[in-house]
This record gives sequence, structure tokens and C-alpha cells, in this order.
Amino acid sequence: QVQLVESGGGLVQAGGSLRLACAASGSIFSIHRMAWYRQAPEKQRELVARITSGGSTNYADSVKGRFTISRNNAKNTAYLQMNNLQPEDTAVYYCAALDGYGTIISWGQGTQVTVSS
Repeated sequence: QVQLVESGGGLVQAGGSLRLACAASGSIFSIHRMAWYRQAPEKQRELVARITSGGSTNYADSVKGRFTISRNNAKNTAYLQMNNLQPEDTAVYYCAALDGYGTIISWGQGTQVTVSS
């Protein structure tokens, strides 16, 4: 099993920045991709960004140019740098670990990000 622990959420004004971290432990050999999702109140959970073990990334259109996903394989940690945050970015952000088939094998507990206008 894989355990994920997130950190770094909080309250920020519009235009500000936050950096989320997701530390993985357990059966980390099974992790191929790491991803960040978010869920705003009364909305479905959506993919924000994803990164493979080789460093390839993809992003939701709404965050391209503002968010950057990265990972430190030596530390088994993934990051999400969020710049120029906007009120519509307010959500609970979840880290996810995916296997080589793209199946989510573990979720983090979630961290709240609130952007005030």
C-alpha cells in the first residue's frame, strides 16, 4: 500500500502563491505517476496536473502557465507550485498516486486552498 501525506495549503490573496507538497511512503515502487486533483464545493473532483516518473507533465487548461508540478524521486515527494492564484482556484487539493496503467492506487487526505479576492 501507498500512503500520501499532503502539506502546504492555506489562505492567500488573489495574485499570491502557495506550494503544496505530497510525501509518499509504503509501496512506492508501484508508483508511476503522481497527480494533483482539486474539488471545489458542489463540484466534481478535477485533474489539475500530472507528472510521470520520467518527468513528463500535463496540466488542466485552467492552470497552464500558473501552476507547476514537479517531483523529487529521491525524497518520494511531489510538489505543486501555484502562482497568480485566483478565487476560482479555491478548493480542497488532493494528491494521488497512479500505477503504470494509470489507475489511482492511493489518495492523500486533502489540503484546503482558499484564495480571497
